[in-house]
Amino acid sequence: MLSKITQFIEQHLQPEENAQTLSPEQKQLAVAALLIEVGTADRLLDDTELQTLRAILQRKFNLAPERLDELSELAKSEQDEAISLHQFTTQINEACSQDEKYDLIKAMWEVAYADNELDKYEEALIRQVAELIHVSHSMFIHARNTVRDAQG
Repeated sequence: MLSKITQFIEQHLQPEENAQTLSPEQKQLAVAALLIEVGTADRLLDDTELQTLRAILQRKFNLAPERLDELSELAKSEQDEAISLHQFTTQINEACSQDEKYDLIKAMWEVAYADNELDKYEEALIRQVAELIHVSHSMFIHARNTVRDAQG
């Protein structure tokens, strides 16, 4: 059974017929899906994580408030259902530069540290995504340390 998040993202991530690349909106939604997964990795998407997730999406992509609301509601309702990372990481690999991939990993750390508690499932998910999108281990660690140190 597909989760509501998967259905929503797939609806917006389907490349148009004969399209060679993702649209900016499709790329944004792939990133949003991965950020939502970090927020729900520990099965506890608290308000701080949700606010951080929304702030990151707004800051990075200037998404419309209704899109942010829809993604937030889907994230809260789908905490118990997993989605495949592969479809999103494949899209990220095809559409993002190395700097954008690093920024994604950094944003994932921001969501993970938002509640001041790093859960082992959050860390494992970020590590898995970093490997799938070909972010080096040193850049993975650099992103983690940058966000952790900024948290204080």
